[in-house]
Amino acid sequence: MRSVSRLLFVACGFVAVLWGGPSAVAQDAKTLVIPDTVVWEPGIEYSNPDGQHLQVNLARPKSGEGPFPAVICIHGGGFRAGHRDGYNTLCLRLAERGYVALTVSYRLAPKYQFPAAVHDVKAAVRWLRANAEKYRVDPQRIGVTGGSAGGHLAQFLGVTAGIRQFEGEGGHPGQSSAVACVVNVYGPSDFTQSYGKSVDAAEVLPLFLGGNVQQERRRHILASPLYWVTPEAAPTLCIHGTEDKYVAHEQAVWLIDRLQAAEVPAELLTLPGAGHGFKGEDAQKADAALFAYFDKQLKAPARAR
Repeated sequence: MRSVSRLLFVACGFVAVLWGGPSAVAQDAKTLVIPDTVVWEPGIEYSNPDGQHLQVNLARPKSGEGPFPAVICIHGGGFRAGHRDGYNTLCLRLAERGYVALTVSYRLAPKYQFPAAVHDVKAAVRWLRANAEKYRVDPQRIGVTGGSAGGHLAQFLGVTAGIRQFEGEGGHPGQSSAVACVVNVYGPSDFTQSYGKSVDAAEVLPLFLGGNVQQERRRHILASPLYWVTPEAAPTLCIHGTEDKYVAHEQAVWLIDRLQAAEVPAELLTLPGAGHGFKGEDAQKADAALFAYFDKQLKAPARAR
């Protein structure tokens, strides 16, 4: 059943990025305080498409035998900006709670259009599985989260497991890119319905998709998670504000309705009156919700896939 709550997401310690707004705070990497209980390994290369040397920052518990559940964090920035460092703090907090957590870089538009970013985040999942023993990860308990454009990419992982056209050539082809669950923070689900409902979709989406919806309608459909939902999709929590001017709240409603129609466990947490970026008490509530959802989905026996 759909639940409604006054909730938002700033678990990583900064106001969430807008579709085309500034990237997550780069200062985060400079001011980071590493807890004594956590091993922090930044700048690990996971894939090198077109000589881009894509990297992850990884946090893991210092003690314990594992295998641990894992969470992959995907930054926002309108598919054209942002940096993995924005999720450093969230990764450390997850590691303190017994997760291996990593924040990933991916190729950005307009130089790299869809599906390059999808290929990259799938390569990151495969890399983690290939290195599961090294980092003491349970490969059956990998979740993913992201905000805005990162929420879209997280959701895309959740609905396209096993679809070869989206795997790319990023390495470890013998590994699966499936994820066990998704926390999608105001990520768009249907690009064909974004125009006229978003203050910057007409600027952002042509850079990512090679044209507007009249010019590249098929690519808009192919890039929309809504059209890839099947009963095999990953359980999903969506978090969205009702006054979001960048990604309309209805985008989350459509996605949750489609997932539930396919009998996929799916929840929508709505923030009445909220826009695209949050802070304060609501952020604290969102932290608790995100951690609780991952605990529920990843600290219990993995769902058969």
